[in-house]
Amino acid sequence: MSENLLEVRDLTITPAGARAPVLENVSLSLAPGERVGLIGESGSGKSLTAQSVMGLLPEELHAEGSVSLQGFSGNILEAKEKTLARMRSNLVSMVFQEPMSALNPLMRIGDQIAEALRIHGAVARGDIPRRVLDLLTSVHMPDPGSARSAYPHQMSGGQRQRVMLAIALANSPQLLICDEPTTALDVTVQKHMLELIAERVAAVQAGLLFITHDLAVVAEVCERVIVMYAGRIVESGTVRQIFTDPQHEYTRGLLASSDLEATEGNGKLYTLKTALSYAGPVDETSPVDEAGPGDEDELSAGDGAADVREPAAVRESRAASAREAPTVGGVAPLIEVSGVSKHFRSRGLLLRRRAPVRALEDISFSVASGQRLGIVGESGSGKSTLLNILSGLDRPSSGHVRVGDIRVESASSSALRSLRENLQIVFQDPFASLDPRMRIEDIVSEPLVARGLGREERLARVEEMLQAVDLDTKVMRRYPHQFSGGQRQRISIARALVTRPQILVADEPVSALDVSVRAQVLNLFTDLVDDYALTLLFVSHDLGVVKHLCSDVIVMKDGHIVESGSTEDIYANPREDYTRRLIAATPSLAGALASAN
Repeated sequence: MSENLLEVRDLTITPAGARAPVLENVSLSLAPGERVGLIGESGSGKSLTAQSVMGLLPEELHAEGSVSLQGFSGNILEAKEKTLARMRSNLVSMVFQEPMSALNPLMRIGDQIAEALRIHGAVARGDIPRRVLDLLTSVHMPDPGSARSAYPHQMSGGQRQRVMLAIALANSPQLLICDEPTTALDVTVQKHMLELIAERVAAVQAGLLFITHDLAVVAEVCERVIVMYAGRIVESGTVRQIFTDPQHEYTRGLLASSDLEATEGNGKLYTLKTALSYAGPVDETSPVDEAGPGDEDELSAGDGAADVREPAAVRESRAASAREAPTVGGVAPLIEVSGVSKHFRSRGLLLRRRAPVRALEDISFSVASGQRLGIVGESGSGKSTLLNILSGLDRPSSGHVRVGDIRVESASSSALRSLRENLQIVFQDPFASLDPRMRIEDIVSEPLVARGLGREERLARVEEMLQAVDLDTKVMRRYPHQFSGGQRQRISIARALVTRPQILVADEPVSALDVSVRAQVLNLFTDLVDDYALTLLFVSHDLGVVKHLCSDVIVMKDGHIVESGSTEDIYANPREDYTRRLIAATPSLAGALASAN
């Protein structure tokens, strides 16, 4: 064994019965205390590499090569499960992307941390309660004593991720692997988590392997970067070397597509394909094309997809209708929210009443037809409650809401059905919002079945919408699991547009997507809003995304609107400290490189 903490040599992984490997000749090393970022798109092989180091590869995958770790005798790929179980947590530990899935919902937080200590026997039983409290304190958990008795669902996403970090570091491992640990977190919570990970790794003198698709995050946390593409390592070096002078065209494409400030001549963000068009053709069977299994070339409508969207005459008619809408003071207020408050009553132990939760307090704003409004704020700021009220899924405690000609707070059931046809929502997680048992044709056409449209008309509308979101109509008979994340989000958008709504609400629609896929979906939103004369409400914690896509923004905190105005003005000269903190916490590749030593 060399002096390196981790060494992976010629790692090749092939699924059972497959002819081609999904990971090929991967070799990397990590020194004690070193922080290394592993970047690349979904399907590039990042997580498979991490699973190999942890000894967690599924049985149907055949692995060749070697994985060595200081303190572990032999090849991890060939070790028995009992031996691997002793290695995990003591020598290497992992923080996963989704803590709610990784934590046991039936166990209290303190018991879950204690279990990690008890199984590995590194702490005397009598000292475990004190050690649990020390670990929760070390990850800066608010009120660690109360946190020990809480269940996962009683904590915020950031608090649950702190618990995962406490469990991972419970037995002071030599190597910590973080697999997308901040993807779904608010920017301020993400910043705190990144600082905490760096702090705790340094405190226990552990090595760090940080897996992410967010290049700015890597630049903030890591010293060295490894770039993976299509199951291979294509480039590695220091953060400054890779991000200021990339040698491989794939790395250059990732950098271009991650930059929300850089646009092509037509105002569109660079996608991986357009960024690479200057360097040469893209391998159409690679993850760049984000194709699902089988017939990858059939999954995209190609570069001419814009030509098969809704006919130009229809688009112009829609746009003209929007321009001719009645105006108030020169502006057509399609949505008016006036003095809206929403209070929830909750009960504690023994059904004792608690003080009401004030989710929204005296919210007022209006949205003109065709406007692109961004709604930003941390978790708990009231964004989701506001969306529920606008869509008629909840009623305000006080105040008035008008969408079109419908008074939402007093609308009848038939009026609410009409409202929901006219106001459609695209959710954050397309896999959770698409029925896995239904084919794409049935998923997209389902709202039309409720309206009583005949099969031929439904089929024509589905084909139109799939073409509008750059998917080939040949995919209609497939199921959601046969598509990539970006393609599933396109399907969600097609379903939202199939009723031809005036208003499209997007609730964190790109937060879990790779940077290049994010660019594709944001460009798609831009096209569809223009082509269909849509009014867009875009909810996000990523202020860079909102700045690119929206003309106006409202900033929410603790149920209040603390600031609003044009996006350009808010970003250039924020008046509130809270807004300044949100902007400052947004990861910036340029900022991270500027502050690096």
